[in-house]
Amino acid sequence: MMPLFFLSTAVVGWIDVFSREEYTHILVDSLQFCQQEKGLEIYGYVIMTNHFHLLATQSDGNLQKVMQHLKSYTAKQIIKVIEENPTESRKDWLLHMFRFHARYNKSYDQYHFWQQDNHPTECFSTEVAFQKLEYIHLNPVRAGYVEEPHYWRYSSANPNSPIKVLSL
Repeated sequence: MMPLFFLSTAVVGWIDVFSREEYTHILVDSLQFCQQEKGLEIYGYVIMTNHFHLLATQSDGNLQKVMQHLKSYTAKQIIKVIEENPTESRKDWLLHMFRFHARYNKSYDQYHFWQQDNHPTECFSTEVAFQKLEYIHLNPVRAGYVEEPHYWRYSSANPNSPIKVLSL
């Protein structure tokens, strides 16, 4: 088995993009696509309003490449949906913030959506993997969104989660 990593990815400026279902669905669909087509193996996850955590590996050892693809694709798709969404009350502000963050990074032409780093931490033992999984699952509880981890819809702690995960 390839090394297992704990990853954290946040929206620039910690903007609450995933408080809207239509944007969250883009991320969920992309994660599912990466599972089916790119060898992404997810052992735990949570999608919060402005970031997500994964406990994952990739079958060919190309986790970094898969994450780059995922972030690039989701950034473009979410921004496109924001631009085309006539009911998005925060449209002007969101696009302004993504343009603002792009000005400080020459890698981006018009918009910068995701923060650069995924903060990968290798889980060098089963004990560490379970600690990271507990951290992931308690994230919405610590944020005060739910009383119990399994109540958060976009979490591997929820048995009805839209993303299926592998067992540790």
